[in-house]
Amino acid sequence: MMDNYRTQGLRKQLVEDLKTKGISDSAVLEAIGKVPRHCFVAFSLKEHAYTDAALPIACQQTISQPYTVAKQTELLEVKRHHRVLEIGTGSGYQSAILKQLGAYVYTVERQRDLHENAKKIFQTLSLSIASTYGDGYKGWGEFAPFDRVLITCGCLEIPDELLNQLAVGGILVAPVGDNDTQEMTKIVKTSSAQYAKTTHGLYRFVPMLKNEV
Repeated sequence: MMDNYRTQGLRKQLVEDLKTKGISDSAVLEAIGKVPRHCFVAFSLKEHAYTDAALPIACQQTISQPYTVAKQTELLEVKRHHRVLEIGTGSGYQSAILKQLGAYVYTVERQRDLHENAKKIFQTLSLSIASTYGDGYKGWGEFAPFDRVLITCGCLEIPDELLNQLAVGGILVAPVGDNDTQEMTKIVKTSSAQYAKTTHGLYRFVPMLKNEV
């Protein structure tokens, strides 16, 4: 998992590409420029690690396109020391981006192999990230409330349990829709029972699965 001048240069190119596509948050761009995405993909795909494309990982899942990671992170408005709940650890790349932004990251994954692999990568990269194998629909109530909640898989609707675990004033970002396409949705919890919602374009994510852990 060596990082060198070549991979650092490829990340710089990726950051410039994301700028041309509309990503403007300097902190997010800096995080993309620092996190070694090649550490989160299969060895056979490392040559493609810094292309702006989703790539297959284990368990028929994907590591999201860098633009999508950057866009979701930008919408989340993460600040240093925010407590962030991520639903869908996947490769662990998004978790690492959140950690790079200075957040306390709590991530839940329902595929045991993905959970175990991401944990190993976090340890290798010395990333202090709390990860658990469990049902994302249930969140991680032990550590609630969270300042931010990020769902990295497509859901038909936002689970009530995750909204309940979001602090007042907090932000939740999730792709909401059917299995074909979802609308990127940003929800701000304005009071204990009120929310403000905006939408930010169409995306395609693997579906969020329920109660199979």
